[in-house]
This record gives sequence, C-alpha cells and structure tokens, in this order.
Amino acid sequence: MIDYDTLKNWQFPVTEHHYTRDDCMRYALALGLGDDPTDLNQLRFINDTIPGTPLAMPTLAVVLGFPGSWMQQPGTGIDFPKIVHGEESIVMHRPLPAAGTVLARHRVVAIVDKGPGRGATVTYDKELTDQVTGALLATVRHTTFARGDGGFSARDGRTDPSLPPPAKCPVGTPDGVVEIRTLGQQALLYRLCADRNPLHSEPAVAVEAGFPRPILHGLCTFGIACRAILATWCESRPERLHSLFTRFTAPVFPGETLRFEMYADAAAPGTVAFRAIALERALTVLDAGRAELAH
Repeated sequence: MIDYDTLKNWQFPVTEHHYTRDDCMRYALALGLGDDPTDLNQLRFINDTIPGTPLAMPTLAVVLGFPGSWMQQPGTGIDFPKIVHGEESIVMHRPLPAAGTVLARHRVVAIVDKGPGRGATVTYDKELTDQVTGALLATVRHTTFARGDGGFSARDGRTDPSLPPPAKCPVGTPDGVVEIRTLGQQALLYRLCADRNPLHSEPAVAVEAGFPRPILHGLCTFGIACRAILATWCESRPERLHSLFTRFTAPVFPGETLRFEMYADAAAPGTVAFRAIALERALTVLDAGRAELAH
C-alpha cells in the first residue's frame, strides 16, 4: 500500500544522459517520420545530410533521462501490474539540440487518493537541463493511474487535492485533420528509444495483461500527436511548439490508423485542442489534448 510521505519524498538520482544525432533520428523514425521519404519537412528530422539537420522532435524530451520502472520498486507501495499511463505534458523552454548531454531531475509532485476501489494518481515531474550550460531545456509531467491503490489515505488522511480536470476537446467540424497510419513494427522500433516493457513486444505478456497482442507505447502515441501538431500548425518547425498535453483514454495497437482532429481555440490564440481516434475501432485513444504554440 502507498505510504504518502515515503512516496512524496521519493529520492531519484540525477540522471546524466548523453545522446547523439543518430539517437535523435532514431527517435523520429520510431514515430513513423519518413513514411513519405520525399517529404522534405519529414526529412529534416531524419536525414543529417541536409544543412541544419537533423532537428530534434520536442517530445524527444520524454525519453531523455528516462528514470526506468522506478514504480516497480517495493518501497513505493504501488501495485505495479495495475498501473496505466494517465496523462503526459511537456513544456519546452528552448529547442532541444540534436545531440548533447542532459541532466534529468525527477520529483513526485502529487499523489491523489480517489477512494477505495477507485485507484490513485501519481504525478511526477522531470526537469531537463543542458549539462554544459545549465540551461533549462524542458519540463515533463507524467501522471500514472494506479488502479490498485485507492484508499491509502484511510490510514492517516494524507492525500493531495485532485487537480482540476483538463478542458474537454470541442465537437463539430475540426479546423485541421491529419490521419497517420502506425507501423506494424512501431512498438518494436520505439522500445529502442527507452521503454523495454515486454507488454509492447512479447505477445504472451500482452495476452496475460488482457490484450490480444502487444500495444503501442503511450508515449509513442504522444510523439505522433506532436508530429501531427507540428505538421499542421507549426510548418514542421519544432521551435514553434511551446507545450503539449494529452490524456490517454485507450491503448493503440501497432498498425492502426490515427485520426487527429484539431481545433483552434478562438478564446486563446495560439492554442490548439485535439483528440486522436483509432479509425479501425472508432475509438478515442487521446483526448483533452492541448498544444500551445510560440509566437
């Protein structure tokens, strides 16, 4: 069972992560960029023979300084087999370089008890800084839904208040639509970037977890959402993306086609709301998405 004080004060080592231009391009390929090998906007992220390339996808920040499966450690009190990815966000303070060394500092920022039988949420932040200059590059926020850990606050009343729910995505005719077909081998490509959880690569493990076959990493779907936003609203210029948020509502199976429906927010210029639908199942897999664009 979760002990609030232990988990809230969980100590993470500072993670040093050196990455190369090849790592940068491999990440972009794992998001499916290059499916049209004549698209110069895609080639800017995956071909280093073009002057000024490769460019780094902003969501590369989610895999840099990856802390590993720390929630699996017994001391966390988390029922690890029952966790699912809830929400993800990035704030870009400056564009990521295509290669370099970063320092990642993690901290748990919120633990919310939803009640017995209703689970809990655990939110932790990562700050990425350039090792050489000390400049803050990105802030990443990751929220996990711990389905088996509701009711922990009954012991001492210790819990954080629930965060306000994200704004719902509009309905009606979108201002922009992009359809991206995922690759059958996409999870096998993406796992080379960070997360080696066998749920994404071993059929028997996926079946044991209740899925008919391995599922795509949620963070890969998040990166594909970034790809759709950049292509539609940012002229494929990564420096135009200031922040990106989404809520995960269903898993994606490699090979499915994702339809991104995007809406310009008239009340907040420079903000785009979006959802993603797996067309083969007519199922929303990302919802309440928000992207803030830099001026």
